[in-house]
Amino acid sequence: MDALQLVPVGTLLFFLPAALLLLRGALSQRPHLPPGPPSLPLLGSVVWLTNSVAEIEPLLQRLFQRHGPIVALRMGARLSVFVADRHLAHTALVERGAALADRPQLVSSSSRRRAPGCAACSPTSSGRRRRPTCRRMWWRRSNTPCSASWCSCASASALDEPAVSAIAVAEREALVYRSRNMPVFAFLTAVTKHLLRARLDTVRVLRRRVTELILPLIDARRRYKINRRGGAGSEPRKQEETTFEHSYVDTLPSGDGSERPLTDDEIVLLCAEFLDGGTDTTSTALQWIMAELVKNPTMQEKLYTEITAITTDDKEEVYEEDVHKMPYLKAVILEGLRKHPPAHFVLPHKAAEDMEIGGYLIPKGTTVNFMVAEMSLDEREWENPTEFSPERFLPGGDGEGVDVTGTKEIRMMPFGVGRRICPGLGVAMLHLEYFVANMVRDFEWMEVPGHEVDFTEKNEFTVVMKKPLLPRLVPRMTTQISTNTH
Repeated sequence: MDALQLVPVGTLLFFLPAALLLLRGALSQRPHLPPGPPSLPLLGSVVWLTNSVAEIEPLLQRLFQRHGPIVALRMGARLSVFVADRHLAHTALVERGAALADRPQLVSSSSRRRAPGCAACSPTSSGRRRRPTCRRMWWRRSNTPCSASWCSCASASALDEPAVSAIAVAEREALVYRSRNMPVFAFLTAVTKHLLRARLDTVRVLRRRVTELILPLIDARRRYKINRRGGAGSEPRKQEETTFEHSYVDTLPSGDGSERPLTDDEIVLLCAEFLDGGTDTTSTALQWIMAELVKNPTMQEKLYTEITAITTDDKEEVYEEDVHKMPYLKAVILEGLRKHPPAHFVLPHKAAEDMEIGGYLIPKGTTVNFMVAEMSLDEREWENPTEFSPERFLPGGDGEGVDVTGTKEIRMMPFGVGRRICPGLGVAMLHLEYFVANMVRDFEWMEVPGHEVDFTEKNEFTVVMKKPLLPRLVPRMTTQISTNTH
């Protein structure tokens, strides 16, 4: 006879509630998905019925107030998790960084090719990406962060202003178009890719335009390398538009080693990502910082005093070695990045395995993002966070000793943190310090009646000033008037 039949029914009924309680307790201890609004099949979270993906930040702020510092949204079939707490961010990106080192496939991509910033993390792909360095930057008013980035990318030392402007315009137009018009493809992709085919065609046209502008400069770098080696097909040495010794392009596989040579399209994609990461974000941060200095002339004068104490009038510019001796300059840059991070989100991460964040389950394949602006404006961590106060990063301030890499803790993360931290962090800081120092040294930046500084934000690829800065520039030294009056 079966052993179960020997157990009295009353005994089973007596132990059944206890067994159910134990089972319920075991299930309750298993982590659940982060909280968020309810979802519908195909659509995802119901909030998309009344909210636009392009305006996701205000929606997330309301959800954080309702559910706490970690929330989940579904965009079609894709689960996305957003984290606004710095402690949770440190645990996820630093302590458990390997589990979030991958990137999701961007829904706006119409190509199978993937640049390093969007590639999965592996020893091979990480080894190929090399941190760009800025050997020397010569200040001219016509120079922009785009030309600075291109000097590092392809060593275009004599790139003329029309070429710089054309590349900058084409890159920004493509970025803004993708950020505004492509998020819809996260919903019902099989349908939207047919209904909105015109948008995909526009992306291809914009990408082709970028290729037409960048590829000739890459070819110029190739010619320079051949001439430098004196190999077959070399021409007599002459003044080329690419004359610096090293460049990012030089680090890419070219077929002269064990690695497969990259195609022209792949090289253009890599260079475009290089410029995207170093141009728009830098120029955006630069405008916010200068706007704060225009609005705060006392701080601008304090910075000018520090600059002139380090440099002399006979110097043509403030050099790289000079800015390292200017603590207030660095404080101004850090405060600008804290209050006005160019991107309010980092590039999205993808969970490579099931993991937990804040006690919640993050399933493998989930897209995870982190709220940069929420952390740097957290009033629990910063004194008067909405005020622009560079002094907070000087000795005795509440930001003294802040490490933007977030290795020990996260207070602000304008460049991300962990394994996928922005590889251009050092170059970006150098560019910002260099440009701000030289612009303040050469000119007094003043507010113009009728064009007062307006700190209203506008979300494009980066978070820019809705009303662009239009200051009055007054030359500070008579030696500058003849060369900088335009």
